[in-house]
Amino acid sequence: MPALTDADFDARVIDAQGLVLVDFWAPWCAPCAKLSPVIEALATEHAGALAVAAIDVEAHPAAPARHAVLSLPTLILFRDGAEAERLTGSPSEKKIRRALEKHLS
Repeated sequence: MPALTDADFDARVIDAQGLVLVDFWAPWCAPCAKLSPVIEALATEHAGALAVAAIDVEAHPAAPARHAVLSLPTLILFRDGAEAERLTGSPSEKKIRRALEKHLS
């Protein structure tokens, strides 16, 4: 999964056309590590229709702060640069799939 930085966040997410799912995570976050394989599988499954990337909130705190990321993990789905959906905590794979399906169809 491509890694985002504060420097390239806007170019790769806000200025992007279509759907971009961003996984906001931290190395110490156990639920983030548990969620990572699910996100990677969804990225593979929806390649072409959905771009997926992750940002380490400790290494790159500016973008998460601008988007009011207050808990981890947080998944934000952007459509054409605007927030379309947000999931926080440790959502189930089923819940993530339902959220994505609303925007992929």
